[in-house]
Amino acid sequence: MVSQPGPGLAPGAGEGGHGQGVVLHPADPLTSLAHGIGSQHDLPISPFYAFAGAFAALFVSFLALGLLWSTSRFRGEHSGLALPVALQRAADAPTTRTALRALGLAATAAVLLHLLLGPDDPAHNPAPGAVYVILWVGLVPASLLLGPVWRLLNPLRTVHRLLSRALRRGGPDRPLPARLGQWPAAAGLFGFTWLELVAPDPASTTTLLIALTTYATAQLLLAARFGEHWFDDGDAFETYSTLLARLSPLGRRSDGRLVLRNPFHGLDATPERPGLVATVCVLLGSTAYDGFSDNPSWIDAIQTSPLGRIPTATLGLLGSIALVATLYCLCAAATRLVSGPHPGPLTAFAHSLVPIALGYLIAHYFSLLVVEGPRTVSMALATDNAPEPVPPLGPGGLAALQVIAVVTGHVLGVVAAHDRSVRLFPPAKAVAGQLPLLALMITYTVGGLSLLLN
Repeated sequence: MVSQPGPGLAPGAGEGGHGQGVVLHPADPLTSLAHGIGSQHDLPISPFYAFAGAFAALFVSFLALGLLWSTSRFRGEHSGLALPVALQRAADAPTTRTALRALGLAATAAVLLHLLLGPDDPAHNPAPGAVYVILWVGLVPASLLLGPVWRLLNPLRTVHRLLSRALRRGGPDRPLPARLGQWPAAAGLFGFTWLELVAPDPASTTTLLIALTTYATAQLLLAARFGEHWFDDGDAFETYSTLLARLSPLGRRSDGRLVLRNPFHGLDATPERPGLVATVCVLLGSTAYDGFSDNPSWIDAIQTSPLGRIPTATLGLLGSIALVATLYCLCAAATRLVSGPHPGPLTAFAHSLVPIALGYLIAHYFSLLVVEGPRTVSMALATDNAPEPVPPLGPGGLAALQVIAVVTGHVLGVVAAHDRSVRLFPPAKAVAGQLPLLALMITYTVGGLSLLLN
């Protein structure tokens, strides 16, 4: 999206476009920091072949699963090949945990120093890139490879522990209301995506400093009331990292052992918590809005809206999330109608949306991470002589990667939903009950590919 100033826009760059019809070129390297998808029109791949391949993949996987997969095969947290005890001891050692917490705290301090003392121009300040690229996008591969890493790096956990020790607070924590679930994380993720995609100057050091300070203060006050376990579901970035880590080959078995596992087992173990659907729908809807906001008609609508750019863009972001959530809720209702009552009609299949969200994240932000990530690190290390990062894929390779990521995410979602369906429903109703889910996957696929190719 290039109609509003993003993390990669120099101060004043977005002001010309605000209400004046001036749009920056999508190839501008500063603009690309805000949005990793790039221009939709420079992806040289045939829409016909993309849609045909997607439909074929979904239908073939659905038919194959219906014919060959009649009983549930995923065992959640009870599966996995135990790693050597020595490796687990090293991973769980207090020294390792302390080093990771110190690393997270040091990195946060460096970002804050750059925000306080560095230039306001994001072209010369690594702080916006550290937040919008290294943290937001970098957590995707980090969580997929290593598990829920943000739980170990989270500086807010570390500060809470240090404050608790300093104040000698050792009383029992107040219990969290069960109905709260992951709703705070969903709200936090919405706030962050609003800051990135809607706020008038998200790369401004002042804007970032105010946003991060406000968020950190709220989190620490809530943790002081409810205890450290508040961060499990209350911190947006921990929930984000933990959800993605469900698809990691590294995980914890129910007995605490560190294991190598089939990622589907980890996905199957996703807790059916209140707010889970909202959290995943925020991820899906905000990423979809990021792609749609590059559409010339939407840029025109924002710039000519009588409501103003910020209210219109906010409504667009909310509408995108609401559309994703409404489609899923209709699918859940149809599944219940076809297959009969089942516990948790909304959350029972919510885990199948996680690989779809992952596919969207990879499709939209891969190029952002591999280009702007090294640039941000070079800037932070003050290596002015570092070569300009070069995209590892040409336009054709990037287009293929984006289509493959979206389609693969949906196929994985079909597999996860099928296994859950044959576990919950009688055999005669299990396949029929998945027809609404298949329709949902097709709808999401059409929408995702349309954002990439049209």
